[in-house]
Amino acid sequence: MRYSLSDRVIEVCNYIIDNRATIRQAAKEFGVSKSTVHKDCQERAPLIDAALAQRVQKVLDFNLAVRHIRGGISTKRKFCGGKNKKSPPC
Repeated sequence: MRYSLSDRVIEVCNYIIDNRATIRQAAKEFGVSKSTVHKDCQERAPLIDAALAQRVQKVLDFNLAVRHIRGGISTKRKFCGGKNKKSPPC
């Protein structure tokens, strides 16, 4: 089913707000590229609904602020929680 661009922008923004999702998670959920989701949230949303754009921007700012922490957790999980028996103790 094809729907309008503004409908997709609103759906993507609501998904990010409701699930506190990242751009990558939203792109995977809607089957579009990360660039498309980013453009929807940053450029198109303020033109459609300014209040919605502000709410989604807060979530995206939070995700940006904790990105380095998520990366560290992912790296720790990779090296400490892996199936390799020679992995270092954590």
